[in-house]
Amino acid sequence: MSKVAKRVDNKPRCRWPGADPLYIEYHDHEWGVPLRDDRALFEMLMLEGAQAGLSWITILRKRENYRRAFDGFEPAKIARYTPGKIERLMKDEGIVRNRLKIEGVVLSAKAYLAMQKAGLSFSEFLWGFVGGEPIVNHLKLSDPAPAETDISRAMSKELKKRGFKFVGPTIVYAFMQATGMVNDHAVTCFKHPDYKAP
Repeated sequence: MSKVAKRVDNKPRCRWPGADPLYIEYHDHEWGVPLRDDRALFEMLMLEGAQAGLSWITILRKRENYRRAFDGFEPAKIARYTPGKIERLMKDEGIVRNRLKIEGVVLSAKAYLAMQKAGLSFSEFLWGFVGGEPIVNHLKLSDPAPAETDISRAMSKELKKRGFKFVGPTIVYAFMQATGMVNDHAVTCFKHPDYKAP
């Protein structure tokens, strides 16, 4: 356990939030909590894609900027972005100005809408890979979480086939952790479902 993290309020946590208040808030209230809202899942998948090659805290600090820049991650609005809009986003210092990632969000929004048009619920589609319920792992504090799994590889393959971008198996596994499809809190963390206070 990170001694620094525990000094904040004496709650036993995973190591990774450290002492950063934003990270602790995210760890305590979002990471690993089952998320089933279609639009919110799309937003998180796009933010995880933005993280590629960067740290998650970098994206977390820019999240409100992303929400502003990408119209609240409303796929119907994003799918209509023009080349001019993309150029404006390339000049937006509040987000990661990577053309492939920005264009990837637009292409992913179109893929999302195509699924919607076909009568597919984004949430049901994604949660179907884990049988509709979270996979609860039992990691010790010192155990590294996997970078990817057979399930994240299968989800990644299907998302790519449907036209989503920046959805490799490692990004997808981080997305699954973030949205509670997988619970990778350490067993000694107060957020693990089997945690028992001493």
